Amino acid sequence: MPQAGDQAPGFQLPDQDGNTVSLAQHAGKNVVLYFYPKDDTPGCTTEACAFRDEHSALGAAGAVVLGVSADSTERHRKFATKYSLPFPLLADTEHTLAEAYGVWGEKSLYGRKFLGITRATFLIGPDGKVKQVWPKVKVNGHVGEVLAALGGQGTTAEAPAPAKKAAPAKKAAGGKAVKKATPAKKVSARKAAPKQAMKKTAPAKKAATRKAPAKGAARARR
Repeated sequence: MPQAGDQAPGFQLPDQDGNTVSLAQHAGKNVVLYFYPKDDTPGCTTEACAFRDEHSALGAAGAVVLGVSADSTERHRKFATKYSLPFPLLADTEHTLAEAYGVWGEKSLYGRKFLGITRATFLIGPDGKVKQVWPKVKVNGHVGEVLAALGGQGTTAEAPAPAKKAAPAKKAAGGKAVKKATPAKKVSARKAAPKQAMKKTAPAKKAATRKAPAKGAARARR
């Protein structure tokens, strides 16, 4: 694997549109050459979309982005179209470029061993020499690391969300915070009606009990 200060291995490969892309044609620019295992898989999609979201910031920092995997140009085209990727994806179907950069080798997944590309990124300077290497990339935060190495600043992908400010409490004349009174709940006419009916009928019962002694008093007089 090339290290910082080494001359970057040259290449010439087709991208998703069949255009030939070489390192020589980007002489005088920073090149972010990132290798990934496979198109349209969770980690590779997250990484590609992060480079997509910060593509303008990377360009402003004077860099071009080139993705590389062993997928075909057709698979690259579908992947780039599906996620609107604005940079070339190089089809290293014979994994010659991956071998030149030391990222092709034995991998293991769920106990199964196979040959494939290890996720890695190389920052190549305008002079064609490797400036920085990320040999085992962790997807989350990686684009921010690349931007930091370029001296740029991210715009969307990994910028922390600003904290929400709490609404200031209103103060009374004495300076103490006053809580807003909770408005009284309105009672519907239907719910209020039974209570009003009970209040009206209650006096009728009392009146009946007052008339009862009157009969007894009449008997006593007889």
